[in-house]
Amino acid sequence: MTGLGFGKVGVLAGGPSSEREISLRSGNAVYDALIKDGIDAIFLDVKDDIYDIINNNKIDIAFIALHGRFGEDGTVQKILGAAGIPYTGSGAEASGFALDKIVSKEIFNRKGLPVPKGVVFEKSGYNPEDCYRLGFPMVVKPHLEGSSIGLSIVRERGSLKEAVEKAFAFGGRILVEEYIDGRELTVGILDDEPLPVIEIVTRQGVYDYTAKYSDPDTRYLVPAPLEDAVSSRARELGRSAHKALGCRSFSRVDMMLDKSGNIFLLEVNTIPGMTERSLLPKAAGAAGLSFSRLCVKLIENAMKASR
Repeated sequence: MTGLGFGKVGVLAGGPSSEREISLRSGNAVYDALIKDGIDAIFLDVKDDIYDIINNNKIDIAFIALHGRFGEDGTVQKILGAAGIPYTGSGAEASGFALDKIVSKEIFNRKGLPVPKGVVFEKSGYNPEDCYRLGFPMVVKPHLEGSSIGLSIVRERGSLKEAVEKAFAFGGRILVEEYIDGRELTVGILDDEPLPVIEIVTRQGVYDYTAKYSDPDTRYLVPAPLEDAVSSRARELGRSAHKALGCRSFSRVDMMLDKSGNIFLLEVNTIPGMTERSLLPKAAGAAGLSFSRLCVKLIENAMKASR
């Protein structure tokens, strides 16, 4: 054993999903932090060769930095579990629940957690009029993509068809939801407990792919400038969503605060971004945890979960 007694840590990044480039950024940031801490880490660019990677590199533990399908839908978790390799983050079932926006929303509804009103469209057949009762604007998004990929804000009927077709390019089911006009919040979860709330302020008022990864005007307010009662409610809702899906160790819960003070859950990310620009590290930093210490803690939690 080397480093902190972890053995060889394989940082799994890349992957075959539409979030491959984002995943590579996360993986490189994690790898650099682990190496600087003297941990025996290896960067592994995963494509469709995960079995070969596991067999050829003899890793003792996996740090999963794979975003989107394969990495967050439970696939790689099942493979690592079958191989007896501990891994960071949630198990296969919770990962699958969280990535599927339709399934997770159904679970939140059953648990009595607040979510936006919505309609599911099937590519095999749907009636556009079914979503008009939601009013405009509305949000159209694929059910199995992260990083706001395939998401559109539809402000009038004439734009709906294009948005639906865009979302269906990523799968056979999509989710059409009411648009919550308000403030975008996110709550990081670490050790199954909520971190300080972050408010995301964007130039266009929509936290889309551009705002997340390339717009320098996107601002992150941490801790969010909220009344104590609102902040506590957001943190408790984040913890409840994490627990409802059966997540473990860490996640990031996105939500909206409307102008009447109501908070609505949007989604839970089981493999949130892990770069210096990413939200979970920002929240951990506000709680006094450096990026490198956060990475090490996630590995420690993985080892505990495997015992």
